[in-house]
Amino acid sequence: MNKLAADLAAALDPVQLARRVGMEPDPWQVDVLRSDHPRLLLNCCRQSGKSTTAAVKAVHVAVYEPGSLTLCLSPSLRQSQELFRKVLTTYRALGRPVPAESENALSLTLENGSRVVSLPGTEQTIRAYSAVRLLLVDEAARVPDETVAAVRPMLAVSGGQLIALSTPWGCRGWWYEAWEQTGSTYKRVRVPASECRRISAAFLAEERAALGSWVYSQEYECSFAATSAQLFSEDTLRAMYSAAVRPLFPTT
Repeated sequence: MNKLAADLAAALDPVQLARRVGMEPDPWQVDVLRSDHPRLLLNCCRQSGKSTTAAVKAVHVAVYEPGSLTLCLSPSLRQSQELFRKVLTTYRALGRPVPAESENALSLTLENGSRVVSLPGTEQTIRAYSAVRLLLVDEAARVPDETVAAVRPMLAVSGGQLIALSTPWGCRGWWYEAWEQTGSTYKRVRVPASECRRISAAFLAEERAALGSWVYSQEYECSFAATSAQLFSEDTLRAMYSAAVRPLFPTT
């Protein structure tokens, strides 16, 4: 009876599933695991647990939503496989509650019809999928704009959820633009290293000294910084289009 109650609790709440595999989620992870917002941006520092959170979400969908399709997308197939490996680890730690029809390094197909598939970040080779329930975009700041444009329509009919997780990579690309947008299209979650209890202050001080301020601010403070190759900052470029700035030589 206890096992039945635990299974029911996990089915109703992905946080309970996380605890069953030995994970005690941070408050922000609890929020993400329980969120049904259709578009989530996880701007979280390195080693904060964002990919583990995404993996738990993927397993919960696959096990408890029969016939669902989850895609793991990254800039390269190797990176997608790393996220997918965490999905497999979570599934196995849970005791394989739904048996697998096939289980390999690239995909998992369950007897309930659910699938989890890892994909490369190549626009030309990923257009065949449809009715996606959950789309996980790892290292999202480095996934090309055209690749994201190719996968977003896969959510149109299914009303699926997009979760994009990354650290910043300069003020460029679709992920930066999505983060900077106003409105409620995206739910934004920011987790700098100072808010991660698993990362010590001594380690962060060492990293700041070793990496320099530009890299450190992105990897650990979740800040969008202009690249060293930019001649003008983003603020300067935006000011060029401000109606509050009067031109030196007005046109007639």
